[in-house]
Amino acid sequence: MYELIKGANVGLAALSESVDSVIVSLDWTSPTGEGDADVSVLLLDADGKVRSDADFYFYNNPVAPDGSVQLLGKTPTGGGNQDRISFDLTAIPDGVDRIVVAASRYDGAHFGELDDLRMTLADGSGEHLLRFAIEEAGPMSAFLFGEFYRRGGEWKLRAVGQGYESGLAGLATDFGVDIDDGTDDGTDGAAAAEVLEETADGERTQATAPARADDRGQPATGEGVPAPRQPEEAAAPRKPSARPRTARKKVTLPKAARKSLAENDSWKQARLFPVSALKSDRDREMRATSVLLSVMTQIPEFGRRLTAAFGAPAGRMETFTEVSLPHGDNPRRPDGVIRVERAGKLWTALVEAKTNGNPLRAEQVQAYMDLAARRGYEAVITLSNDVALEGSPLVDVRIDGRRKHKVALRHLSWAEVAHQAQLLIRHEGVGNMTHAWLLQELLHYLQHENSGCHGFQNMGSAWVPVRNGIDDETLCQGDPRALEVVESWERLIRQVCLRLGGELGQKVLPVQRSRRGTDPGARRMQGADRLCREGRLQAELRMEGTPGVLAITADLRTGRLRTSLEIPALEHGYPLTGAKRLVRRLAEAPADLHIETLVDGGAGGPRSTLERLRPEPADLLPKNGARITGFRLSLFKGMGGSRGNAESGFIRSVDEAVHRFYATIVAALDRPAPRRAPAAGRSAAE
Repeated sequence: MYELIKGANVGLAALSESVDSVIVSLDWTSPTGEGDADVSVLLLDADGKVRSDADFYFYNNPVAPDGSVQLLGKTPTGGGNQDRISFDLTAIPDGVDRIVVAASRYDGAHFGELDDLRMTLADGSGEHLLRFAIEEAGPMSAFLFGEFYRRGGEWKLRAVGQGYESGLAGLATDFGVDIDDGTDDGTDGAAAAEVLEETADGERTQATAPARADDRGQPATGEGVPAPRQPEEAAAPRKPSARPRTARKKVTLPKAARKSLAENDSWKQARLFPVSALKSDRDREMRATSVLLSVMTQIPEFGRRLTAAFGAPAGRMETFTEVSLPHGDNPRRPDGVIRVERAGKLWTALVEAKTNGNPLRAEQVQAYMDLAARRGYEAVITLSNDVALEGSPLVDVRIDGRRKHKVALRHLSWAEVAHQAQLLIRHEGVGNMTHAWLLQELLHYLQHENSGCHGFQNMGSAWVPVRNGIDDETLCQGDPRALEVVESWERLIRQVCLRLGGELGQKVLPVQRSRRGTDPGARRMQGADRLCREGRLQAELRMEGTPGVLAITADLRTGRLRTSLEIPALEHGYPLTGAKRLVRRLAEAPADLHIETLVDGGAGGPRSTLERLRPEPADLLPKNGARITGFRLSLFKGMGGSRGNAESGFIRSVDEAVHRFYATIVAALDRPAPRRAPAAGRSAAE
């Protein structure tokens, strides 16, 4: 990776062939684990000013209409956060000469309190190209990390490393943005304070006189930052609503629940969406559909997330339940209807929902598809605990090719609904506290055992016969029941990705090792043959910001689950130094963690448990002096016997194994290694 120093610049074309779209990541850690900052982007003209206030992108204006700039949000990284920004450089308007990438803190905090400040750049393929590390930021509440600029028809990147004592408001004002700090709109001081304190954590930004400094605390100079804008005495006042507000308006709920005021634990908190009265599957389907559709209408961010992938436009949404639509002598009654209006045009979808283990019925979905086609609706959305597979629809329907109007059949799992709700209320934030509370109530409802919306929870009727066939070695290749188990396994892995990603606030995706363009059905047939031969189910998960992939193996012969991760060895330094550092980073990991040394040539290297390696890290070094390429970390767990999601179930055991591995191993690797004072007499080689 290319290392950039302060003031240096580099042409993007010299780093990669895929730099039309790039992603900039700003990283920091905090000794307390609580320090945070917010990124911002300014598009500047040749005079070093924004063309209008719309060229200022921050938490209250995160996306450019043309897609040229998009703030992607935060990803937790153990002791800190990573904030990412996506740039489509081909879409940057011609009038933009420079793009400034900055970050700011709030409530009197400054960047000198954070550690490991750095900016990294990745190309369109995701490959990391360069890094700029900030040695010392000083008492600055806003900081300029870098800037893109045009030279000779190509884009270059300069490492700036300069700070502002005046925070986000001062930084924005310096570049020509007319900001609204919440106190100049005709309200008194108390009212303004109430507006700023609307967020869950009380964050606020105060505008003060801009003062700039570099990362050593000295006044900033150089072409990286223009001179402060002088006040214009005769400038006409603008309407407050036209100014960007630097007061945060995104709300996330606090992670720690407030102490209950109940006299004892048997008291149950009053809920907006009660579940105690649900007695039948029909009641559960009606309640779940009505609750979901009403929340989608009230919280535009949430409704948009669930419908955008189905082709719905961004517009005014209305939802309806238990509607009656004419259909010959017997009117049809879908569970719900979604209608979105944009520019006088309507997009409409029928909704068919199922809860518990109830399957979608092909004849019912077919009838809704025909009805939607005749009425000019755009889609039929099925909603159930099942998880759709790539290239394999849950319900086979017949599409009449003679009809000009085509209707899309889309599926949404309850696990995906819960995943999107978690992302918004716990990581990305919504518009106000009421919206956050509504999403929390929805999530509580979906996760309640009586709601029937628990997600994929049954490996199917083929699970027990296949396990028995593997035990007594009677399962033959080509057995259709093996294919059913492989499909259920893929559904389970997709759901595990959704649950883990919702908790972490980052993307967790299954990895497919087959060649691009390979038919998914053929890939599953290969997995079924492997299951018959080896008795094992295998999957890999890629977690954003994590080195390597998390591998999961369910060995049906031994009844054990194995979760593992391969990490690379240090490129430089002594092998013993790398072994000791690894053991120190795993100081809080389970003692039964297995560590295997990977060496050149693929031959098996030393392996042992963490408990035995803590006093003797040198046991990880190959006796023959082979070059170490990495280490494989593995945890083992007994596999549940039943096919369902009961306490002893297989699905629950897979969920627990993945979450335990992430919490105890992956999270430990993300944290900086604990520092250890050198012992007297220790050699430099160690």
